[in-house]
Amino acid sequence: MAQQIQFDVTSMTCAGCAGRAERALAGVPGVEAASVSIASHRATVAGGADAAALRDALQQAGYPAQEARITLAIEGMSCASCAGRVERALTALPGVLDAQVNLATDTVLVRVLSGAVTSEQLTHAVRDAGYGAQLEGDDTEAAEERRRAETAVLRRDFNIAAALTLPVFLVEMGGHAVPAFHHWLHGMAGTWQVWLAQFLLVTAVLIGPGRRFFRVGLPLLAKGAPDMNTLVALGTLAAWGYSTTVLFAPGLLPETARAVYFEAAAVIVTLILLGRLLEARAKGRTGAAIRKLMGLRPDTVRREREGVVAEVPVSDVALGDVLHARAGERIAVDGVVVSGASYVDESMLTGEPVPVEKSEGAEVTGGTVNGNGALRYRATAVGSDTVLARIIALVEQAQGAKLPIQALADRVVRIFVPVVLAIATVTVAVWLALTGDPAQALVAGVSVLIIACPCAMGLATPTSIMVGTGRAAELGVLFRKGDALQMLSQARVVAFDKTGTLTEGRPELASSTMAGGFDDAEVLRLVASAERGSAHPIARALERAAPAAPEPDSVETLPGAGLRAVVEGREVLVGNARLMAEAGIDDSPLADALGTAAARGQTPVLVAVDGRLAAALAVADRVKPDARRAVAALREAGVQVAMITGDTRATARAIADDLGIDHVEAEVRPEGKVDAIRHLRDRFGDVAFAGDGINDAPALAEAEVGLAIGTGTDVAIESADVVLSSGAVAGAVNALALSRAVMRNIRQNLFWAFGYNVALIPVAAGLLYPATGMMLSPMLAAGAMALSSVFVLSNALRLRRAAPALAEGPARPVANLQEAAA
Repeated sequence: MAQQIQFDVTSMTCAGCAGRAERALAGVPGVEAASVSIASHRATVAGGADAAALRDALQQAGYPAQEARITLAIEGMSCASCAGRVERALTALPGVLDAQVNLATDTVLVRVLSGAVTSEQLTHAVRDAGYGAQLEGDDTEAAEERRRAETAVLRRDFNIAAALTLPVFLVEMGGHAVPAFHHWLHGMAGTWQVWLAQFLLVTAVLIGPGRRFFRVGLPLLAKGAPDMNTLVALGTLAAWGYSTTVLFAPGLLPETARAVYFEAAAVIVTLILLGRLLEARAKGRTGAAIRKLMGLRPDTVRREREGVVAEVPVSDVALGDVLHARAGERIAVDGVVVSGASYVDESMLTGEPVPVEKSEGAEVTGGTVNGNGALRYRATAVGSDTVLARIIALVEQAQGAKLPIQALADRVVRIFVPVVLAIATVTVAVWLALTGDPAQALVAGVSVLIIACPCAMGLATPTSIMVGTGRAAELGVLFRKGDALQMLSQARVVAFDKTGTLTEGRPELASSTMAGGFDDAEVLRLVASAERGSAHPIARALERAAPAAPEPDSVETLPGAGLRAVVEGREVLVGNARLMAEAGIDDSPLADALGTAAARGQTPVLVAVDGRLAAALAVADRVKPDARRAVAALREAGVQVAMITGDTRATARAIADDLGIDHVEAEVRPEGKVDAIRHLRDRFGDVAFAGDGINDAPALAEAEVGLAIGTGTDVAIESADVVLSSGAVAGAVNALALSRAVMRNIRQNLFWAFGYNVALIPVAAGLLYPATGMMLSPMLAAGAMALSSVFVLSNALRLRRAAPALAEGPARPVANLQEAAA
């Protein structure tokens, strides 16, 4: 009987839509029957079609399938082969699109066709694969408590194993180190009695703390899917079984081979438990950035209702509630200031230390810190809709991503454990054939089983991603997509939009040159007054130059030329050279100032007062304070810097020369920015593009990596891979530096993990024995295996101390960060 799945379909409005969706599904290879109900908005499909193929067919037809994300907490995973087995078990279920295990957090993120598969089916599939599973709820504190409980169990088991192993280790190793002690003990108690005591203690270790390895490893071996637990179980079982045979049935072995290795089995279990305990503690630190962000949310807030102010849990706050923030308190949720004035520290969002002024009508963000003033604000977003909650979700999503570089590790790990088992079997066979000594063959075989460590391979990438993206969030760089980490590190050119990205995005008065007999302040006051009656953007820049200007007596707009106004009885003309010529006013005395403005790409504005030339003003969109330093830092980092803009070539070239940008694509229409990105890619290689406007969205999507300025539009942010939350150009430098640091860290981890196994497995097999006469002890192999994972985790944790590559300039309000996690 063909399998049947049901899932939700969106965007259908009529029976015709349902019919088209049905036909799209029926055309997918493997579909035996398909029906779509407009009443329930659900599709029913029979057959063996791939879930992703069904999704793609509906997407192309214009009726996307509803997708859902389910996170499961997994127990019993210890290495990358475990992660691969869990992923394969989940993706084999009908309706599952993909599954991504994060070994650093012991979770798996499953994307499914909504309604096609339940969380119970997912957990059953994981359990059938040999691992524990439970639904990971939204209560992060509960998840953290679960991890603490798992660490406590590991600590308990290690302590028990250490206490039981220590006497065995002292007796056996002490006897080797001090032969007199060995002879005294065995002479007093008897050799068989000493071995019996070791048997009892080590058996207790194996059936107690060591039971976890057998409980998982042996069933997986029976299923033909061995993992790291299998290697440990086989190694310890071999040492224990051989020693038990020597103790209770010595006649089965030659007299020269009658030696026990109980201590090896016990020490192996103890050292691996120690390694996993250290690993669990290090994993806890990899999520420090997320916990730090969560710690920014206050538990209670003062709410005003019907004139009464009372302290309530933040979870009780509803949209529209009026809340109070006293000096020094954290803002509880996103809102708009109703009354009061203060400065708010928004560094947790922007990474910039300078507080931002807030007064009536200003937006405030939950988690930021109020300054010395008191604020009343109305809640505009609560719960998971707040900026902070979305940032946390964004970082968590990036932390669980798989980078392309991890594909190599996954392919190796998939065949790693079976290969190790084969090498161990061959090692034992070769030693038996060459020496006829089963004891020596056992030591070599067990050492091979124990030294092999896919754990480090599995941890190499996810731990670096977790720590790196968390640190990036603290510095105001939000990776919306995890694979952007790798792509950005490979960028050969960083291209910037001009307006709003390299510049402030609004014109300002750049310079003023007065004609003889006129006072600068007085002329600017008259101009600002005259411009109050104009809606032109340049008018706002001139108005801001003298905010205390009076209301004009009259204003007449002269299209294409400027305006004429009467201010305090004086006639004021503000406009271009044509306006002055029509009024019979000679502008030649200020020709040099006009030429300088044109050369700099600025807009010249002439002013006449009472029929006399008064001033030449230059208006320009000022570059951001950190733009020059950012461009210089990018060039020092070895990447090309380009600018793509719709402005005139003269204006673009002037700003590019000022900033030190070599490559300029000017007079580019919005649809032409995609071609400009392709042109840069053909010349230099992978392109990262930073922009902030709606017209930048196609270019952000076309580039290998799109970086959206956090103060930009929601469309730009939605199209980007990385969000620079502060709006500062320095964020692009920090994003590039962090991506390179994370990738360098990952390569170091993978080199260690692969190199460790390549170098030590032959040593464990006895490759050096002919030259040195030495064999690698299984106990040393266990210690080295445990330390390899600890090394990888410790190396990843160094990213927590990554400093910003370039400090950012003065703080600016964050306008649209809400869309960063859309």
